[in-house]
Amino acid sequence: MCAVTITALGLTTSQAIAAPAGPKPQPWPVRQMAELGQQHAQQVKARTSAALAGGEDPGDEAENSAEATEQFTEARTAPGLVAPGAYSAAWAQLQSLPHTGGSWGHVTDKPYNSDDPRYRDIDSNSGAGSGFVTGRVTGIAADDDGYVYAGGANGGVYRSRTGGGHWQAISDKLPSLSTGALSLDGSGRLWYATGEANTGGTAYVGTGVYVLADPKRGEFQPRGRIGGTELESTVIHALRFNGDKVWAATSRGVWTHSTTDLSGPWKLEFAPNPTFLPGGADSKVPNAPYKNIANDIAFDPKDPSKVVLAFGWRSGDAYNGFYGKAGDGSWQRLSSLGDLPTDAADVGNVTFERSEDGSRYYAIDESPTKLAGDPDTNLQGVYVSKSGSPLGPWTLVADSDKLKGSGSAQQDDNYHPGIQSWYNQFLQVDPNDADHVYLGLEEVYESRNGGTDWTTPGPYWNFYFPCWNMDPAKRTCSTTPHSDQHAIALGSYRGRTTVYVGNDGGVYGRPLNGKADSLGHATDWTSLNDGSMDTLQYYSVGIGKDPADRSGKGVVVSGGLQDNGQSILRARDKAMGSNFGGDGGDTIVDPNNGCNIVAEYAYAELRSTQNCAVNDGSWQDDPSKATTYEIAPPDHDTHAARFIAPMTTDAKNPDTWVTGGRHVWVQNKGFAIRSGEEWNNAYDLGAGHYATAVAASGGTVYAGWCGPCNNQGFTRGIAVGNADGTGWHQLNLPVDGTLPNRYVSSFAVDPANAKHVLVAFSGFSRAWSEGPGAGYGHVFDSRDGGATWTDVSANLPDVPTNSLRLLPNGGLALGTDLAAFYRAPGEKNWKVIGDGLPTTTVMQLKIGPDGRLYAATHGRGIWSIDPDRFGRVHREDDDRQ
Repeated sequence: MCAVTITALGLTTSQAIAAPAGPKPQPWPVRQMAELGQQHAQQVKARTSAALAGGEDPGDEAENSAEATEQFTEARTAPGLVAPGAYSAAWAQLQSLPHTGGSWGHVTDKPYNSDDPRYRDIDSNSGAGSGFVTGRVTGIAADDDGYVYAGGANGGVYRSRTGGGHWQAISDKLPSLSTGALSLDGSGRLWYATGEANTGGTAYVGTGVYVLADPKRGEFQPRGRIGGTELESTVIHALRFNGDKVWAATSRGVWTHSTTDLSGPWKLEFAPNPTFLPGGADSKVPNAPYKNIANDIAFDPKDPSKVVLAFGWRSGDAYNGFYGKAGDGSWQRLSSLGDLPTDAADVGNVTFERSEDGSRYYAIDESPTKLAGDPDTNLQGVYVSKSGSPLGPWTLVADSDKLKGSGSAQQDDNYHPGIQSWYNQFLQVDPNDADHVYLGLEEVYESRNGGTDWTTPGPYWNFYFPCWNMDPAKRTCSTTPHSDQHAIALGSYRGRTTVYVGNDGGVYGRPLNGKADSLGHATDWTSLNDGSMDTLQYYSVGIGKDPADRSGKGVVVSGGLQDNGQSILRARDKAMGSNFGGDGGDTIVDPNNGCNIVAEYAYAELRSTQNCAVNDGSWQDDPSKATTYEIAPPDHDTHAARFIAPMTTDAKNPDTWVTGGRHVWVQNKGFAIRSGEEWNNAYDLGAGHYATAVAASGGTVYAGWCGPCNNQGFTRGIAVGNADGTGWHQLNLPVDGTLPNRYVSSFAVDPANAKHVLVAFSGFSRAWSEGPGAGYGHVFDSRDGGATWTDVSANLPDVPTNSLRLLPNGGLALGTDLAAFYRAPGEKNWKVIGDGLPTTTVMQLKIGPDGRLYAATHGRGIWSIDPDRFGRVHREDDDRQ
């Protein structure tokens, strides 16, 4: 078994935090869709302006994405830096643990229809045009025999033999399922670079690069890793082939390896700040992970020895820029490339792409200066080198304004194309036409004349266009790809060449030379998300009995997703629907009626429904007929909450709900609540403190918090009090290792005794974290309401934890970044739960009214298992070692 390392990477330092200032289209078209009609675009603008005047910001997804990045990472890294090898040790320990009996069943192995016409209430995205979706896809490769390979952000690699669809997982034996890049080489081998380079909400670093010699029939194996540990704990933005070498642009510089001799280590070609690499003099400073980020590599087709390296942290650093090799063999910053900027302030995330004939090079450049200060976009520009050399001269062929006028859906004055170009980029050149190029930002753009003119074959959504109508029978819009583009490839199936794009909604395809309407919007996109590839990234899950199921046994399963709203799966559904749009956060579902649902968007933006949010669209003319209700507590208005704010119901009184931002909010009306004004402020956690976990039982409430939440002075605490606002106090949690000074991720309260509480901590123990007071252990038990604690982590791997759940039999279930674990009543040690659950992040565990344990994973959908089968225990088979 090889040594491995996987961990989260994102914004963790004050130097690195530079959230995009400009907003992007609100993924929940709540205000936008309220007055749609024949003058749809004009009415949307009017509604948006009214919302802004009322203190709301309906277009802040770009800022939200950056905040999600930061906060997801904080939970796993604070209070300091995590040393390489942390996940290696956890993975090694995982392999030796026994498993309980039982097998996990895949709940969400069905198509997910984001346009499901059943859910057309004011809060849904129904009608946007993306159709069937899955989770974020960050790597694609395809050949001319109909084989397509797609890599999920944290879901691994899937193979299709039919030009897309009928997908099969082929990397589940690897320790990392985080996709940085997928590439087929000239010999037909498939190269898989782990470690997602998108600095989006849940990017994970990986375990290096793997090669599959026979991708049409084989599966990736740990022994297929190239080199040693050199690329562990990195993200890999691109793999580029040049002669008999493969070049890797990573978060720790540019590396090369022979493609003919796959043995031996990777060679570091260049890192602009080598003292910040592991083992260097500055490797332990907080911003070390951001000092050597390589984004792409370009070669001169006429002289392959001429190489240009693109370096740069998206938020800006003095080393950002382009580098070439001088006569003495050293790498030097390039100072003149034509229109393509070389100043560090204007070079950020960069993507290169060369034409097949070598006559053209294209590039995208994101600007740190614009990201920090431009409210409209952070796109510096799109460029072409008509010499075919990456040394230029480069000519600007598109900027945000030009793309805005190309048929883009991003027409509002508050955002322009490229508002998330730090996150969304791809380029692809037609191999038969060097002037025919596809460009991916939030939308898909196309030029047939080398960038002189552009169209938008894949607009953000269809809401702004004349083809749209609330009545699906009157809607004439074509399918459009989900927003936020990450990957692209060309392949052929049955003689037709297809362009495949990967984005936050999965994989879509259209003919390379496809058809479009008068606005330049493609009429021939096909969603390839048929349910066989489940890369859905859940934050939460909720389960309740299905009131329409006559057997009384069927359940409704709901869950909040990264950029894919809230999914809903009813007992007899053959496809999931989406009844809430945008980013889905935490979830409350009535166990006795699964159509009573509370969905969170972000920062405790809560909405409730009592009929699964089913609506015939009648709210368009009469808003009182809407079947969802805004019930956000006041902390939402000022974003005084975590991006994914915790919420729960009282274990003994399901009508008592608790959520938390700066304040602990309580309401006692259950699903009868109709506005955010009905929440009561039970306790103020303090300025700069934000709830990370809440639990309640019999009126006793526990709230974990952090603030500051990053590794610049990280602090955490636990407050305890009563739901009626009395008896609140902060527990004494000294930074001495008694309880870890790490992120409080979850509580479990004994229903028979509210003073008996268990708490879970994320992050890594002191063995791997250099932050003050990191301590040891992940799960602690108190029998006196938090006055004293006992470490009950026992044999748990040292890995971030996410969800702690007391089971009806008195046992404990724990979801972590590697697996789910179980501790039986009266036992000390933990076991891995069951068989069949992919190695990915288990974000939340809940027991359904059917008695099954449900796991919401952040990359492989929702799974369930019968806890009654936990009694049988076995050890891992040899093929799992």
